[in-house]
Amino acid sequence: MRIAQVAPLYERVPPVAYGGTERVVSYLTEELVRRGHDVTLFASGDSVTSAQLVPFGRCALRLDPECRDTLSHHVAQLEEVARLAHTFDIVHFHTGFLQFPLARRLNVPNVSTLHGRLDVPDYRPLFAVCDDLPLVSISRDQRRPLAGAHWVATVHHGLPSDKVPFSPRHDGYLAFVGRIAPEKRPDRAIEIARRAGIPLRIAAKVDAVDRAYFESRIQPLLQLDGVEYLGELPEPEKLQLLGGALALLFPIDWPEPFGMVVIEALGCGTPVIAWRCGSVPELVEHGRTGFIVESLDDAVAAVHEAECLDRAVCRRAFERRFTASRMARDYELVYRRVINLAGRRTPEEATA
Repeated sequence: MRIAQVAPLYERVPPVAYGGTERVVSYLTEELVRRGHDVTLFASGDSVTSAQLVPFGRCALRLDPECRDTLSHHVAQLEEVARLAHTFDIVHFHTGFLQFPLARRLNVPNVSTLHGRLDVPDYRPLFAVCDDLPLVSISRDQRRPLAGAHWVATVHHGLPSDKVPFSPRHDGYLAFVGRIAPEKRPDRAIEIARRAGIPLRIAAKVDAVDRAYFESRIQPLLQLDGVEYLGELPEPEKLQLLGGALALLFPIDWPEPFGMVVIEALGCGTPVIAWRCGSVPELVEHGRTGFIVESLDDAVAAVHEAECLDRAVCRRAFERRFTASRMARDYELVYRRVINLAGRRTPEEATA
């Protein structure tokens, strides 16, 4: 198939450090190329890919000090997608809702994977008038607030198994990885670790919107004994941190659409202690690959029980459910379905 992948421009593909959506787009793109598809990636100019790259800007927008308006860059990107759309069998958008007016008029089969939270009342009018657009959710829970939308599949994210090293032993600390933000609850992670009497290592970025929260609520806690803040780590160092952890703490307080760090930890063999929110019950097998908790007391008890979990079981769950090859196979099925829904034939059908 001739497949277009349209990535956001905030981070390069793949990101240097944090960047969930762009990382998924990279893993999917590379796996589709490996599987023999003709893939074109629309992404920031500093992106690195084995697909054909249609670049925009000199670098990712988050890292460009001269960028003042990210919207204009994305509009220009979508105009280029529209110009080239006739050369593809399918266009796969990862750019939120911005492409919706274009997608309806593209005259080429297309599908949008939604990567963010959807429990925002303002979204309802949009989906009411765009109820014919084929959509993919990244968890079953994510689609709950908009159950009437045109969902064609749920596809869990996946990682290249050869890039996630398995660690059969831990080094006796807990890990918190991701963003310093109120909904991620790093304050809970610190309290759990201190009550459990186990050191905590935090690897997380601080977005501009969360800077005040970080400085007023979290920064003072980083001075406590047993708490080590490492900042935002590149991918190899992040995986090394996860692999050495007794457990990953994922004490979220919001409807998490997916949670890439959860499957990264499982791939390393590290169990996950997570709050029962959002996608967590779809990712963590309670009592096998981690523990799903609903209180601080439960989380502290789970820390001590995590020592008894088999790290090889966590890795096998990752290999079975969360690899990039599985994700790419799922999306191949989605592409064929969307092409057929549009009344077209896939290249395989056209040559049969």
